[in-house]
Amino acid sequence: MIPQKLHPGDEVRIVAPSCSLGIISQENRDLARKKLEQLGLKVSFSKNAGEMDDSKSSSVTSRVEDLHEAFSDKSVKMILAAIGGYNVNQLLSYLDYELIKNNPKILCGYSDITALSLAIYEKTGMVTYSGPAFANFAMKQANEYTINYFINCLFKRNSFVVEASKQWSDDAWYLDQTKREFFKNDSGLILNSGEAGGKIIGGNLCTLNLLLGTEFMPSIRGAILFLEDDEESTLNHFDRNLQSLLHQPEFSEVKGVIIGRFQKASGMTEEKIRKMVRTKKEMDHIPVVANLDFGHTSPMFTFPIGGAAKLVVKEHSIKLEITEH
Repeated sequence: MIPQKLHPGDEVRIVAPSCSLGIISQENRDLARKKLEQLGLKVSFSKNAGEMDDSKSSSVTSRVEDLHEAFSDKSVKMILAAIGGYNVNQLLSYLDYELIKNNPKILCGYSDITALSLAIYEKTGMVTYSGPAFANFAMKQANEYTINYFINCLFKRNSFVVEASKQWSDDAWYLDQTKREFFKNDSGLILNSGEAGGKIIGGNLCTLNLLLGTEFMPSIRGAILFLEDDEESTLNHFDRNLQSLLHQPEFSEVKGVIIGRFQKASGMTEEKIRKMVRTKKEMDHIPVVANLDFGHTSPMFTFPIGGAAKLVVKEHSIKLEITEH
């Protein structure tokens, strides 16, 4: 079940299912709103989005209320997460999945929002989206790539090929947009060659793993896995989280693995990634690539959880096509 695409004049509701909108400066909120309005969208905010407790989030009741209200509101065509965080999985047992299923609409976010996106896909069959949060639209420089793939995935119906960005960044841009550091981008890291096609399952790896063994985790049978993690994910952390996923009985039927770019603070290097993957016999028979443009660095492309992709990895080239979104 693929939600209707966006059109000029559509309303986007900003909801904070994880961290509060309150952690985003007013300046950056204004910038993000302006950018979305330049795309032709009408921006509204959920009633409790700015509520903030000791964990820089809000009560389960407030967050569930905002999500239910956004899905119920016929004028809202897209629900955009304010930002990521740590605790969206608190909501999963309290959501009315029948309500969501009967009111399909675009849900987009990344990082901690992975748990919400996967759970909704599993419970309703509705495709959800891993892509920029509201906060990301406040970025002034080098955000064209992120915006273009947001449009390709959420405004258009045609399949699209994901090209590598020309440069990337991993700086605290939201604190000072005048002091930015950019790095030249390569076309991705080839770890195993091969071809694959399948449904897309994934997002933030450590958040995805919170769902393993629960009723909220989708099947990974026949999937191409898109996996990323943040600056806290050192080699040891990512390795053991990946291994937990590889131990799932269905992993033998996974078609391919795509790993997003690591943040500088993680200490992950090309050599470390290669060595790690070489220790994973479970991935020997499938195409595996890393350092693609999604995750906690900028820019990022938007992809559909529950959609479909084709991956062709040759000795010196990577072709990723999003075929159903």
